[in-house]
Amino acid sequence: MTTTLKSKLQDDLNAAIKERDELRSSTLRLTLTAITKEEVAGKEKRELSDDEVLKVITKEAKKRREAADAFAQGGRAESAEREKAEGEVLAAYLPKQLSDDELNAIVAQAVGEAKAAGAEGPRAMGAVMKIVNPKVAGQAEGGRVAAVVKKLLAG
Repeated sequence: MTTTLKSKLQDDLNAAIKERDELRSSTLRLTLTAITKEEVAGKEKRELSDDEVLKVITKEAKKRREAADAFAQGGRAESAEREKAEGEVLAAYLPKQLSDDELNAIVAQAVGEAKAAGAEGPRAMGAVMKIVNPKVAGQAEGGRVAAVVKKLLAG
């Protein structure tokens, strides 16, 4: 029987509790709560697929990054460090992020495809994003992808 990502999170939470690892246990608890909340959202309760669980984890990791930035700007270094540490715990469950070079190569190829299809300049943004997003799903944040697409379309 294959283990789902959710059950792996649950097992890791139990291990973290036994090891008295407060940071990991609280982070995993919050993430599992977000997953459960997503499962009961809508009209019917349902079991999330691994891809959907991955989206929830990605969302949670993004929240941690944004909170860390906000705390750092507000001069609360201790809180910023805590958020960064929680983000690193979650990063272990996410697929490896693309490097800037890998992302540039994928976007450059997509820009070429879009130009071949007749889309040029800044208006081609939507067409290029449609080509790029499925290729980089989960491996690069949308804002990062959009910035690279804009840069390459601007020439």
